[in-house]
Amino acid sequence: MTRKHVSILFTGGTISMRIDPATGAAVPALSGEEIAGHAAGLKREAKLTLEDYARLPGPHVTPHWMWRLRSRVQALADDEAVDGIVLAHGTDTLEETAFLLDLTLETDKPVVFCGAMRTVSEPGWDGPANLLTAVRTAVHDEACGRGVLVAVGDEIHAAAQATKWHTQRLDSFRSPRGPLGIVDRGQVRFDRPPFRSLRIPARRLVSEVDLHTMAAGVDDALLRASLARGARGLVIEATGCGNVPPSVLPGLRAALAARVPVVLVSRCAEGRVTPAYGYAGGGRMLQDLGVILGGDLPGPKARIKLMVALGAPGAPDAVRDYFADARS
Repeated sequence: MTRKHVSILFTGGTISMRIDPATGAAVPALSGEEIAGHAAGLKREAKLTLEDYARLPGPHVTPHWMWRLRSRVQALADDEAVDGIVLAHGTDTLEETAFLLDLTLETDKPVVFCGAMRTVSEPGWDGPANLLTAVRTAVHDEACGRGVLVAVGDEIHAAAQATKWHTQRLDSFRSPRGPLGIVDRGQVRFDRPPFRSLRIPARRLVSEVDLHTMAAGVDDALLRASLARGARGLVIEATGCGNVPPSVLPGLRAALAARVPVVLVSRCAEGRVTPAYGYAGGGRMLQDLGVILGGDLPGPKARIKLMVALGAPGAPDAVRDYFADARS
């Protein structure tokens, strides 16, 4: 049986780091070849092509860097010789990059993200095992057509749902509806049907989108600062199922009057925003004002989706339609 061809892009993150003895802190150090060399049996899983695309810590990733990475992945997906693509990425921003690719890639080929929570210098370095899981996922026949996937800690999640839930645990990623599949004694098993984002035909990325989290007694000063510096969109992480303090309303009205789309999500870890409350600042009032309800997306993902939607034909008028997709 012919082995499938998987292209692995190493972009950095903890999976590529070691502890600097001078400081006791982790820093980027390893090449893709060095990481792959620690993954026992990796080269038996597929024909591999390794590419050191970058060596960035997760927090150094920017939306425009993600957009350039998306172009590179699309080129690989368009290559008939490539059957699947794996990306090693810093876990701090992995969910945002994976989601951007899920929204914009035109391919049914498996695209699988992985990362690590520990460095090569620490006991139990999880990078090689996660890389092996990602490659096994990428060559699995049932991985096709599932959108972008995240394979960390022997679990396989949909990029449309995966969120880094814990700061340090090896199984740090979770999905509200659970993983799509698992790796059981080296065998990939999918237990749930595909869950992927509807593609947005973005021609460019509009990165001037700010994210604001609501808390008791906050006012609209930061919202107005966003508008003053030229924000093209706002995402509001509201309290509960989509409610804000009344002191925020003047800033929201100013944004909407300036035709700046405002997307409402919740700061809660799970659940959807709904127009349930009719008081000043309640979800019903916000919806009536023209605020877009963002479903169950967390704030960082809603921000990525708004950046992508603003770069699609018909924006900003069509942005509301893109957020009407209940699946993401």
